[in-house]
Amino acid sequence: MSILDIWLGILQGLDVTAKVTGYGLLFAVPFALIFGVAQYLAKGVVLFAVTTIIEFWRSSAVIILLFVFYYALPVVGLMLSAITVSAMVLGLNIGGYASQAVRAGLQSLDRGQKEAGQALGLSRPMILLLIELPQALVAMSPTFVNHFIQLVKATALVSLVTLTDMTFRAKEIAQIEYNPVGIYTSLLLAYFVVCYPIAILGRWLEARISSGRELARGL
Repeated sequence: MSILDIWLGILQGLDVTAKVTGYGLLFAVPFALIFGVAQYLAKGVVLFAVTTIIEFWRSSAVIILLFVFYYALPVVGLMLSAITVSAMVLGLNIGGYASQAVRAGLQSLDRGQKEAGQALGLSRPMILLLIELPQALVAMSPTFVNHFIQLVKATALVSLVTLTDMTFRAKEIAQIEYNPVGIYTSLLLAYFVVCYPIAILGRWLEARISSGRELARGL
C-alpha cells in the first residue's frame, strides 16, 4: 500500500472520531460552565463537594476511566454503548480542565463589575448571567479552543473500547501491512489535518480579543 492509500484508509475512521468529539462536547461544555460557576460562587461544604467532583474527572487517568465505565459497569447491570462511554469520559475529563478556565475567568473580572450590577438593582444571578459570564466567556474563548483540540486528540484512546476511529483503522492496517513508519506517520498527519484548522481558529480568536482590549484601552 502506498502512503496515500494508508492515509485514506485511516481517514475512514474520521466519522467515529468526529462523533465522539461532537458528543463529548455535549458533556464537556455544560460540565465546564456549571461546575466552573459553582466553584466560583460556592463556599464551605458545597465548594469542597464541587471541587472534589472536578478533581475526580481532571485527575483520573482517562484510559482507566474508559475501561471502568465500559467493562465494569455491565457487571452491576448498567450497559452503555462504547460511543456513549467514550464521549462521557473524554468530555467530562476535558470539562474538568475547562471548568478551571471558567472559574479563573470569572475571578479575573474587576470587582467593580459586580458592584455596578448591584447598584443597578440586579440580583446576583442576573449579574452573573448579564455582566460577568459574557465577559469571561469572551476572554476564555482561546482556552476553550485549546481544550477542544485536546478532546480531538484524546479520541485516539477510544480504539481501546472497540470503536473504529482513526487509530483503530491504523491498527487494522498494521495487521495486514507491515509498515509501522508509514502507518503511524499517516495517522499523525491525519490528526494534524484535523487539529491544525482548529488551532488557526484559536489564534484568530486570541488576536481579535487582544485587539478589542487594546481598542477599549485607547477609548
